[in-house]
Amino acid sequence: MLSKNISLLLLTFAILTSCNNNNRISTDIVNNPITANGGNDISSLPKFQFETDNHDFGKIIQGEKVTYSFQFKNVGKSDLVITGASGSCGCTVPSFPKNPIAPGKSGKIDVQFNSEGKKGIQNKTINVSANTQPNTVILKIKVEIVEP
Repeated sequence: MLSKNISLLLLTFAILTSCNNNNRISTDIVNNPITANGGNDISSLPKFQFETDNHDFGKIIQGEKVTYSFQFKNVGKSDLVITGASGSCGCTVPSFPKNPIAPGKSGKIDVQFNSEGKKGIQNKTINVSANTQPNTVILKIKVEIVEP
């Protein structure tokens, strides 16, 4: 019985000490597109050019769902790849192109806002991650919700 307890104690100690790995590589290298090829030249990277980065829906009635399309163009020199887009809350849902956008080509990010359970003025943000510099763009929507 004593031998089992000692073995269990040694196994627990070994597991706990092996989990403290100080040789981890920072994820900042992965998240920064200029380090992908080891260079510092950002002139060859893709670049967003939005027609607008904010939209005001005006007044809507509580419970309505509204959608807006943020139009953009890739004015950079390589394919633009959107890796993710997320709203600041569950009521704001973006959808984005999954395929690369070639230089000179356009795309859109659709944002749907659900006003269910909300009232008053609402300001929401959409964080868009891509292989650009900087690698995050923030889009904004505003809406005033009136009760029926």
